Amino acid sequence: MSPLLLAVFFVIVGLVLLIWSADRFIFGASAIARNSGISPMIIGLTIVAMGSSAPEMLVSATAAWQGRLDTSVGNAIGSNITNILLVIGATALLKPIAVSSLTLRREFPLLLVCTFFGYALLADHELTRVEGIMLLGAFIGFIVLLVHWGRTAKADDPLIAEINAELPVAVSTLKAVFWIIAGLALLLASSQLLVHGAVTIARYAGMSDLVIGLTIIAIGTSLPELAASIIGILKGEDDLALGNIIGSNIFNITAVLGLGAVIGPGLLDVNAGSRDSYVMIAATLAMLIMSVRFSKVQRINRVEGALLLACFVGYMVLLFQ
Repeated sequence: MSPLLLAVFFVIVGLVLLIWSADRFIFGASAIARNSGISPMIIGLTIVAMGSSAPEMLVSATAAWQGRLDTSVGNAIGSNITNILLVIGATALLKPIAVSSLTLRREFPLLLVCTFFGYALLADHELTRVEGIMLLGAFIGFIVLLVHWGRTAKADDPLIAEINAELPVAVSTLKAVFWIIAGLALLLASSQLLVHGAVTIARYAGMSDLVIGLTIIAIGTSLPELAASIIGILKGEDDLALGNIIGSNIFNITAVLGLGAVIGPGLLDVNAGSRDSYVMIAATLAMLIMSVRFSKVQRINRVEGALLLACFVGYMVLLFQ
């Protein structure tokens, strides 16, 4: 088998294992939390949300450890762009996404703040370890805020019922611990495999580290969000579907960018702090405008979903040109 075909094989196997191991890790962590009597709302807003971003975190940390900060940053920015333009676009095209939960409306301003904060740090085309610590501090602050919201959520919040329906029940603690350990071990191994394969493909195709992070890796690590959102919208769990994306994007900016900066700080490809950051900001603002309307019916409709998808295709064409 040629080195290029082997690299493609590594990427495919790495992505499959990454997605499956993240699901198993979430399953184990959620089961332990539920067995410990933690509120389902808190579990859904924190453990499940963090678990769905585990692929991005592990891949980012692996790339930064190997001295590929551009790939790490590209993964974070690209995942946010993909989550909005591809995931939300495809989901809304399938079925309009209703926005009704107070909790989600409170997360939108936070997403905007985090997005502009991330841009401010990337604009000088460098990420330092101090900036990485600041981002991780913001991540911890967001988790604390989510826990507070989970404790004070009203009983009639539709997100509570949606989260309850998705959490595992009647799972022994021993089994849950096994899946946490196995899931984490596979996450580490598969992230190494994915980064190795993606870097090899990039060398053969003449792609930069940033572009490989923005495309192959970002799209691959966003597959769990795509699957979760489509399944959620088909079940009528609109708030959970949109909430996964908002939470994931905040985690990508704070935790994924932060991990990369702390592990391997350095100079960046100039496009990361300009072209790609501008696209991320524009996509975030578009999702906000489409979601929050001054009317009784707040939703992202099919036309808007098609528009988001068209923008994603246009962005991919721009990158490969």
